[in-house]
Amino acid sequence: MNLSTLLGMLSGIAIVFFAIFLTAQDAWAFVNLPGLAIVLGGTFAATLLAYPLREVVNVFKILWIVLRNEKLYAKDDQAELVTVARQLMQGNLVHAENQLEQVKNPFLRTGLELIINNTPIEDIAELLEWRILKMKIRERAEAQIYRTMAVFAPAFGMLGTLVGLVNMLQGMGDSSMAQIGADMAFALLTTLYGVALANLFFKPIAIKFERRTERRVQLMNMIREGVLLIAKGRSPAYIREYLTTFFAHVEDELKLNGVGANGNNGGINPNTAEKQSAPRNSPFQSGGGQ
Repeated sequence: MNLSTLLGMLSGIAIVFFAIFLTAQDAWAFVNLPGLAIVLGGTFAATLLAYPLREVVNVFKILWIVLRNEKLYAKDDQAELVTVARQLMQGNLVHAENQLEQVKNPFLRTGLELIINNTPIEDIAELLEWRILKMKIRERAEAQIYRTMAVFAPAFGMLGTLVGLVNMLQGMGDSSMAQIGADMAFALLTTLYGVALANLFFKPIAIKFERRTERRVQLMNMIREGVLLIAKGRSPAYIREYLTTFFAHVEDELKLNGVGANGNNGGINPNTAEKQSAPRNSPFQSGGGQ
């Protein structure tokens, strides 16, 4: 379980409930099932109208990914790259193929398979870049579903507010003050539900998932650099030092750019992610250090 995600959700819910119990005469007055049904049902219905069903179903997969404590094994990937580079330099093609069977990262395995099969360097670079771009586009689209739901939820909260106000105005002539108060509470609570769901649930999940995507993109770029260096015949020692420096540089870039801090694709524009990982005239650019 991802500790920061769990703490964020629980603390946000706890703060809201704590404020309600401290200020409300009757905390149960904040429970409004019809209003919650309008917000959740309307948000889900609008999302189904906006996206295909198979993409909407993926929101549960994204939620599980965000909640679990997923690790990126960059050190292991570096070690496997260096090991294969050493074996290929020594001419141990059989050992390199055996090592390939132990590689768990599918992206890394693809790159090493292309090297062992004597694929041209240009084709390797093109294929790996395409894989990175495809993954980035797919995961950005998945995160966008949660951002869309974050837009829909307050809108349907306002819809519930209008329903409550209409009921209140219709009954002002004949209804008691208690009924008018109940209609007004219904109107306000639906707005509360919509705002809370958007800012405590939908939008944070989108930002967290986008941040994960950017870290995966940076790791895949590191692997791509290592694969290309092996294809160019660089020494294992050079590859090890290059990848160590490259990944440290990427970590600094992520911190300086505040990944996930501004709610815009995790703080890094995915269209310029590769450029951010390697500034112009830097030895860490694609094909650098040759």
